[in-house]
Amino acid sequence: VQLVESGGGLVQAGGSLRLSCAASGRTFSSYAMGWFRQAPGKEREFVAIISGSGSRTTYTDSVQGRFTISRDNAKNTVYLQMNSLKREDTAVYYCAGRVGYYYADVQEYNSWGQGTQVTVSS
Repeated sequence: VQLVESGGGLVQAGGSLRLSCAASGRTFSSYAMGWFRQAPGKEREFVAIISGSGSRTTYTDSVQGRFTISRDNAKNTVYLQMNSLKREDTAVYYCAGRVGYYYADVQEYNSWGQGTQVTVSS
């Protein structure tokens, strides 16, 4: 599956952004999808994941209650709604997909988008 992210940008702390990830192909619902991020000088880390049906989600502790992952399988799109943004959320955000179970491990995903920059200013 090919993935294309959009929706990143510059926002003030406390603000909101909504990221989108459009996928190609006709089997999108068989893919678990995830959002990951990488800040300068740091390793890529898990942010949120969602099962193929959209019924199950998991978040890293630092975004729990602020971010919401969702998907629309009819539109082959996964979203990340980010509220109450903090400076430490600044990073390049990537969406990723894998057939089957929705692991939180970066290494489990074999389809990646090109990334979209999110910058949170104080």
